Amino acid sequence: MMYAAVGDRLVVRGHQVGEPVRDAEILEVRHEDGSPPYLVRWSDNGHEALVFPGSDAFVEHFEHEATDTKKHR
Repeated sequence: MMYAAVGDRLVVRGHQVGEPVRDAEILEVRHEDGSPPYLVRWSDNGHEALVFPGSDAFVEHFEHEATDTKKHR
């Protein structure tokens, strides 16, 4: 099961040969267990979107300060 925290990075592999890998900063996690969907900001264009990652995606986890908390709506 995929899980993330605010500040982690969502990475999506290209679907076709030659298609670039996309990545985004996770801005908001909507479930307390860290499961999707995630509000992200794409690094290639700055667009913010609500994402339900597929099997072509993974999360890069980063160390978070103790003051970091997950944002919920």
